[in-house]
Amino acid sequence: MYFITVSEMVGTNGEKIARQVAGMLNYDYYGEEELFKAADELGFVTDLKKLDEKGPTFLEKFFSEKPKIYLDRLQSVIYEVAKKGNAVFFGRGSQLMLNSFNCAFHVLVTGSTEKRVERLMQEMSIEKEVAEKILQRSDQDKRGFLKFAFNEDWMNPRLYDLILNTDKLSVESAVKMTIDAARSEEIKACGVDAVKLLENLSLHRRIESAILDAGVMNSTLFITVEDTDSVKIDGLAHNWEEKETIERIVKATKGVNKITNELKLLRASMGGI
Repeated sequence: MYFITVSEMVGTNGEKIARQVAGMLNYDYYGEEELFKAADELGFVTDLKKLDEKGPTFLEKFFSEKPKIYLDRLQSVIYEVAKKGNAVFFGRGSQLMLNSFNCAFHVLVTGSTEKRVERLMQEMSIEKEVAEKILQRSDQDKRGFLKFAFNEDWMNPRLYDLILNTDKLSVESAVKMTIDAARSEEIKACGVDAVKLLENLSLHRRIESAILDAGVMNSTLFITVEDTDSVKIDGLAHNWEEKETIERIVKATKGVNKITNELKLLRASMGGI
């Protein structure tokens, strides 16, 4: 299987390019609507709609772990649908979530502010001032989302294999360049190990979100998915109740069949200090 991720600066025709690439390659396409549908099937849709491509506000980060829960669930959905086979992902941080896979090809679609403003004015029938504000807000939101989720600058060129400037490239030319590059011999198909890694990553994110959703706030807790259904829990628990609660949550997570609980009690571990 192969993956292509397409990220865009709004007003550059990135979504059109992504959809056409998926259609011409006969790959599944996952944009916002398609990911929400997949999230609905996994029971996550309400939460994911709360996490747009923007970073949480300061107060949200300071007083709540909710943004982290939403992010874990978004990642779980992307890993789950990726397991199904060839796919094109549009936005949502997919270029970072699939960055470690050699079978993934990452594209950034860019353009000048002037051209982007012109396109938005034509496509949305809006005034120049409004178009400029939309661009500014979109760029800020995406920068905030990638910074919060991955501590990365979404415009960092090393995140991408191909950068397309649609000031000079038509949609058709950009699609052709993307397909030609994605089909190059250097892009190898995902093997069995990659599929197993996707399963492990998806399960890991589901467990993390379930623990946070239950109100367990423990920075010394570590989850390791040792096999596709085997999970190891280690670190420090504040008390026996928390230790048992964590094990119960992990055990109830779909896909977990075996648990190794090596959590130690915080007070006991500090007894010699």
